[in-house]
Amino acid sequence: MRPLRILRTEAISHPQMNDIMRDLQIARIADEIPDTILFTEHPDIVTVGPKARRDGVIVPPGYDTLDVDRGGGITYHGPGQLVVYPIIRWEGNEQSVPGVIDRLEQWMIAALQVIGIEGVHDDRMQGVWVNERKICSIGLSFLKWVSRHGLAINIDTESGRVEALDGCGLESGLTTSLHSLGYKHDLEGRLIDRNRLEEALLQTATAALGRTPLNPIDFQN
Repeated sequence: MRPLRILRTEAISHPQMNDIMRDLQIARIADEIPDTILFTEHPDIVTVGPKARRDGVIVPPGYDTLDVDRGGGITYHGPGQLVVYPIIRWEGNEQSVPGVIDRLEQWMIAALQVIGIEGVHDDRMQGVWVNERKICSIGLSFLKWVSRHGLAINIDTESGRVEALDGCGLESGLTTSLHSLGYKHDLEGRLIDRNRLEEALLQTATAALGRTPLNPIDFQN
């Protein structure tokens, strides 16, 4: 089974991470690095995808915005969120955009199950939902079947920040965080935070992604 390199960063600006992701994507295409997952977080910003720009989605005042080239509409990023970027070369029968999205959704659902939360897919919009609320957004970009961008999981985001945004086709308030839904501790009583969710994702990565995660290392650009 192929190895999966795990890189962790502290909070880093989205524009800086965009450059890092592009460099890693090119390196993966050239076989200079193995399949890689980035665990990170961003300062407060709303990223705007091509669909949102085509649909004329308006981000309310009070949010910094950034145009990005991933699929999907608008996505909030900020403190209290875990962002997961898979720089993975998908091969053979993995080469299906809906299939990759489904695989990432199932990965997140499996990780949530580990900590005692039932996550589901909802036909209203891709991502992962809990109690009829969306808590995880997914948007990807591909080059030669190497993915870039990824997942944003709202754990303990500032109250009202993500809730105030209208997603493409979703009314405001449907996207929220785990803590806002009352999920603050796992089955063992441990706090559900970025570290706990990363741990659950690593525990479920092999079965979900078909790759074996290596020990996480701190990423230095």
